Amino acid sequence: MPNPNTVETTFHVRYAETDQMGVVHHAAYVVWLEEGRSEWMRANGSSYARFEQDGLRMAVSEVNIRYRQAAFYDQKVTIRCWIEKVLSRQIKFGYKVVDAETHAILAEAYTKLIYVDEQGNVTQIPKKWRDFLGQPDR
Repeated sequence: MPNPNTVETTFHVRYAETDQMGVVHHAAYVVWLEEGRSEWMRANGSSYARFEQDGLRMAVSEVNIRYRQAAFYDQKVTIRCWIEKVLSRQIKFGYKVVDAETHAILAEAYTKLIYVDEQGNVTQIPKKWRDFLGQPDR
């Protein structure tokens, strides 16, 4: 695993996420990454809802996915998620999507999210949230 802050989320591929051949559609991975981020927040004692209570939003500004192997209907997959970098207005999450049983890498990814206020203006991440994200000095 990339670092000790990695959080894993495991589930079975749903039929609705696949094409007629039972192969996971590429767009499903973006939803899986979101679930990985959400679980990272919960596992570390917070949630997106708490960010929103403080008037913050996290808007995805970039998604990069490298597909290595196909995933199939009913396959058990694990999303590994960690924080790669926190800047004053941006956070970068890293991911690996793996077969839960064989640990074969199905995809590697990262997302960048920017922080915006309730009016949609880019804003700095408050210190308490930078501390929570594990990068208080950036």
